[in-house]
Formats: sequence, C-alpha cells, structure tokens
Amino acid sequence: MTVIKLDSNELIKPTWKDSIYRQREELARMLREPLALLAEKCIPVWNDRDELNSVLLEGFSSIPYCTYLYAVGTDGVQLSDHVSNSGITHEHYQLNRSERPYMKETIPEWGFLLSDAYISQEEHRPSLTALQVVVSKTGTQGYLGADFDLRDLPVTSALYQEPDNWRQVKGDPAIRGTLFQQTRTESPMDRNMQTALSILEELLAERGVFQCQIHFSSSQAIIWTIDDPLRYRILDHEALTDPDICLLYPSRPYPADARVPRSEITRILNAMQGLRKVDMTIYLRTASINIYNGIVSLTFSCDGSHYMHYDEFLAKGASFWSGAAL
Repeated sequence: MTVIKLDSNELIKPTWKDSIYRQREELARMLREPLALLAEKCIPVWNDRDELNSVLLEGFSSIPYCTYLYAVGTDGVQLSDHVSNSGITHEHYQLNRSERPYMKETIPEWGFLLSDAYISQEEHRPSLTALQVVVSKTGTQGYLGADFDLRDLPVTSALYQEPDNWRQVKGDPAIRGTLFQQTRTESPMDRNMQTALSILEELLAERGVFQCQIHFSSSQAIIWTIDDPLRYRILDHEALTDPDICLLYPSRPYPADARVPRSEITRILNAMQGLRKVDMTIYLRTASINIYNGIVSLTFSCDGSHYMHYDEFLAKGASFWSGAAL
C-alpha cells in the first residue's frame, strides 16, 4: 500500500493512472467510429459465417493497429472465424469467449467498450480488446470484437513524469514483525564512512554520475553515469575506500538542468550518514539520489521505503525519521 502525503499548497501533478486514462481516451476516439461503421456492414450477414468473414476481411484495414477481428453472439460464442492481416484462421470459430475479462466488463450505453489491458492467453503479452455492440432493427445481435497487442499501439500521451510528493511504501511484514529483535551491525562502510561519502560526492558533483544507490549495510554503491547512462556500475567496499577510483571517471560539468543543486549534494550525503546512526534498531539500510529528478529514496531497517524531493528530505531532522520510518 502506498501512502501519499501532500503539502496543502502543493499542486497535484498527474499520476500514472491519469496518464493511462488520457492514453485510453485517445485510443477510444481513434477506434470507435471505424468499428461502428464496420459493425453496421455486418448486420445483413450476421448469421452467415462465410459472408461475415468476407465483410470482416474487407474491413480489416479500416481498423487501425488491429491484430484480430471477429464477431461474437450475445452468449459470448464466436460466430465468425479469426480475421487478421494474414487472412482468415478457422480454429476460433464457436470459441466461447464469455469468460474472457473484456466480456465481463460493463459496456457503456453508447455501445462501445475499450477494455482494460490484460495478458493474452496465446501470446502471453499485454493486450486489450475493443467491443462494438451490433444492433439491428430486431435488437442486439452481439458484438464486433477487435484485439490489439499493446506493442502495436501508438503512445499518444506525454511520457509520464514522476511526481515530487513524499511517498511512503511499506515493506515486508515479516521484517517489520521482528524489527525490535534486531540491532544494527557495523559494516565495513560504516567504519570508513567519511571516505566513502567523499568519493561519492566527487563522482556526483564532478565526474558525471547522475544517480547513486548506496547500500550501507552491504558496503557497496551502484552508480549511473552521463557518459553511459544505460549501464550501471558497482562500487564495492574496496572501491569506496580508494579515492583513485575517481580517476576512472572523467571530469564533467555539473548538469545545468539538474534539479539538485551541486551545493546540496554534501548536505544530502551527510544527512544520510546521520540516519544510518540515528538509532541502533531503526536505521537507514539503503538510500539513493538522482540529481535530475531531484528525488531521494530511503529504505530503513523495518523495510519501509520513502521517496521525496531532496529539499523536503533536508528539512526533516534525524529525530523525525526515528519515529516516521515505521
């Protein structure tokens, strides 16, 4: 369960669910009219399998990004064969689709449904289905179904932006249940903390590292660099006690578009060090910093994790975390 805490004056940014809603809205606008037009053409041949196949095959190209087209009766049994870009396949004729997730959704009164995404039974890939109600003068005949592979669909909304608000995520209940039976054990990194943090500060501020994940308990750090952002590098305890490691990373100007000011990196790392030692039971186990999105993450010995903007993190003292980490 995720708990979101907002300042009363903070504007709420769109969530990932908001982004999905906008994407689905655009896809529905794209698909509704062509499916409705094709459904009308199916009405005169609804009870003739071969003729229905012919209409669907002829109209297949009018449905953008479609993987399969088919007709289904009101009982959920398929009345046509499968029509695809490669032609007609016969193995799905009279397939009972009534238990498929999209057949269990409530179709809106306007007669068009764009289903929630699901994992397809055959390809085991994220997919969705559009259903158009087919209505003749005598009443509802069934549905025109169109399946879509999410890989084939365009992304019409802007790339989702991670929000800045403080988020708390509870961890493993088994760890939380035995929290007060454990105590912090000094790690090799704890014994050489100042050297390790000075090295990490140099890498973040001067040598092109834009994200750093620090594992205090296991004495290692994982870093991502501007020069090679798709690959991470692991600095073990030996590397974190040897300032020569900095020679492997060329000097780089501090990014002008970084949301974390260069001057605040030292404060952030020192604050993390303080949380490592604030309490022998509730202590910082891992932490990360990303200078571009300005987010700091903290995972405590109780396995609870927190994600927040760096300035909010700096505004909270060690005494706050000794109680809030739970």
